[in-house]
Amino acid sequence: MDFSYLHALRGIVGESWIVDIILEGELNNEGMVFDFGLVKKEIKRAIDEGMDHKFLIPASIAGLQVIEDDEDFRFCFENVTGMKLCYRSPREAVYLLDADRINTETVTPILEKHLKTIVPANVSNVKVKLRAQDIEGAYYHYSHGLKKHQGDCQRICHGHRSPIKVFIDGKRSGEEEFIIAKQWQDIYLVTREDVLHQDASYITLGYEAEQGYFELTLPKASCDFMSGDSTVELIAVHLAEHIKERHPNKKVEVQAYEGYKKGAFANA
Repeated sequence: MDFSYLHALRGIVGESWIVDIILEGELNNEGMVFDFGLVKKEIKRAIDEGMDHKFLIPASIAGLQVIEDDEDFRFCFENVTGMKLCYRSPREAVYLLDADRINTETVTPILEKHLKTIVPANVSNVKVKLRAQDIEGAYYHYSHGLKKHQGDCQRICHGHRSPIKVFIDGKRSGEEEFIIAKQWQDIYLVTREDVLHQDASYITLGYEAEQGYFELTLPKASCDFMSGDSTVELIAVHLAEHIKERHPNKKVEVQAYEGYKKGAFANA
């Protein structure tokens, strides 16, 4: 499950969770609790249509002002440090939770309750375990939107928690990996052509996509800028080119990832 969420201090955080599910129930006339193939598809569809690739907002977070109508969802947010965000999107791109924070403890019971409504009648209980990938080494959280994408990746605030691997002349460089992880911790990746306005402190970006109009204002310090779209392939190229500037006479290879087990390689 890949998504972004609003954090009281960190702002917009990209996240990836692995979803483990246990179904309990009576055996049916085929000697099974359920047809695994069918139920797996239904559960995946429920998660995809629920929180996956959405911006999760804790409704009770301090400093949040929500404006909602039949089609659009808008909010402005200011935290205790004075950091401000403003957001607009189609309603389907957001999931508003009755909570003051987003974590596995607040999300799990909501998922369990929803999944219980779609499983076969002989399934008596659904248990959900949400967990982050166990990453050895450096990683970062990033958020972005891909306006040209025909699916849910077009949403302006969805994100990932991703490992990063860097090789200099064929040798793994933990130093370069941690430099990137520090620079890109809770980063928002901006495609330059999407910028509508910017000043010394804040930037506004927006675009029209298949699902509707998206717009976001956030601190400039939370952003990195890309000349093209922020696909994982172009992210790998972007990082490789920047690392190459520090190692002009060496071969640079970057393995960048988009959440769990989805990645791309680039050389410079």
